[in-house]
Amino acid sequence: MAAPHLRVSAQDRRQQILELATEIFARQGYEGTTTRQIAQRARVNEAIIFRHFPTKEELYWAVIERQCEINAGRARMQAKLAGEGDDRDRLIALAEEILARDTTLMRLLLFSALENHELSSRFFRTHVAQVYEILADFIRHGIAAGRFRDIDPLLAARGFLGMLFYHRQVQELFGGKRYHPYESHEVASTLVGIWLDGMQPRDGDDRADAGSGTEHAAKNGRSKNLDATLLAEKS
Repeated sequence: MAAPHLRVSAQDRRQQILELATEIFARQGYEGTTTRQIAQRARVNEAIIFRHFPTKEELYWAVIERQCEINAGRARMQAKLAGEGDDRDRLIALAEEILARDTTLMRLLLFSALENHELSSRFFRTHVAQVYEILADFIRHGIAAGRFRDIDPLLAARGFLGMLFYHRQVQELFGGKRYHPYESHEVASTLVGIWLDGMQPRDGDDRADAGSGTEHAAKNGRSKNLDATLLAEKS
């Protein structure tokens, strides 16, 4: 007797397609993957793919959005920066959390940056700009309290996250961990220490002339305006 045919709900089918598409896109990239391949893996007609996702680009974007929800990067960053301890403790906790993330989203974004710039730009406007702004705001408060030297908060945020993201790429994508199997806490502690050393107030900072202070204020204002523009484009 033939096995009964089990109906799959639209929501479950969409989830199945997303999971398989994530796996294939992360391995083969945007250009190297076809919706036909995804349909074959999901054992559905290709038309089913387009019923849920009108275009391949929208499917790729849905995959990225799902990974962002899984990572919950902004919420985790806010929680770590509001945690217990001093700046060093909070930043080490944040760095360890970033270093421990799955590489799937990183692979998807690198592929999109190389193969489909519009998707990459859309991701930056929708997600990255806000992540940088969360850390930049933490830095602004540190500058106002005298814990950090007067510096462009957005560039400082990019510098901090850039060290961590590049380390992950070297270790996970370029095979660096085969030769230098660093322990995550060691990496987090070392990179945070390097960053904090560069952020310490320097002798004479409090005696800076008015022109210098005005220049830094203008830079900070430009950073805020850039962030506001990016967030406005999203809405």
